[in-house]
Amino acid sequence: MLFQSKSKINLGLKVLNKRSDGLHNIVTIFQEVDFGDKIELVKHKSGCQIRSDVDWIPLDSSNLCHKAYSVLCHELNQDLGVKISLEKRIPVGSGIGGGSANAAATLNGLNSLYNLGLNDKKLESIAVNIGADVPFFIKGGTQIGQEKGEKLLPITKKLEATILLVIPKVSISTEWAYSQIKNKLKSDNSILRFADLMRKDFLSFKFFENDFEKIVIPAYPEIGSIKNKLLDSGAKFASLSGSGSTVFGVFDDKAYAKKAASYFHNSHLTILTRPI
Repeated sequence: MLFQSKSKINLGLKVLNKRSDGLHNIVTIFQEVDFGDKIELVKHKSGCQIRSDVDWIPLDSSNLCHKAYSVLCHELNQDLGVKISLEKRIPVGSGIGGGSANAAATLNGLNSLYNLGLNDKKLESIAVNIGADVPFFIKGGTQIGQEKGEKLLPITKKLEATILLVIPKVSISTEWAYSQIKNKLKSDNSILRFADLMRKDFLSFKFFENDFEKIVIPAYPEIGSIKNKLLDSGAKFASLSGSGSTVFGVFDDKAYAKKAASYFHNSHLTILTRPI
């Protein structure tokens, strides 16, 4: 069975505070976009075998697809043998959730392949044990993420726009970004009410910001230059996605988005996509 594994951007991301478990509480808006990888799942007598068309991802138990398989088998106390083929398009460390989406596609895929009958809520509760972004990709769409990102609130209002993804040839470690952001956390406990912004003034974007830009842009000035160029090229909003390295521009006019893509095409991976 063939499954699509999409990606996401973060329409704003606030890091609120460090948790007792060493992770961080955040609030963000996840927006799924129509760009991603392809995953094929085939039943196998036992275990999990992974192959890929690229040589830059692990194919052993450290792969998030393998982790999804292991977590689900442990939850159900049975071996759901599977062969997984990954056709990769999303670069590692690009901040658009490639590995997390692969893991969610594996959970959804095994659920279908073996007719397990697990609902989305159950799959999301299993996905929490794989990674903070994995639960979002069970349903995708547009959702507010809180706590580690796994506490989800779907948003019915949809973003109508063309999204240009500009992905530099740099991989930014999420662990590094969170280790650096501790000095940037504000103590006034002001929490941006993304839900209200989405309902009342979604298209203005004026209150949306990604806290990781304070860390990433000084360390990688090229990323700041990309953001500025996107805005100069007609994007109504531009931002880092997650902890990077992808910078995205939101365009009302597809022609402007295409023109901007042509500017970056020779130096960076550029993807024109749309919200799902």
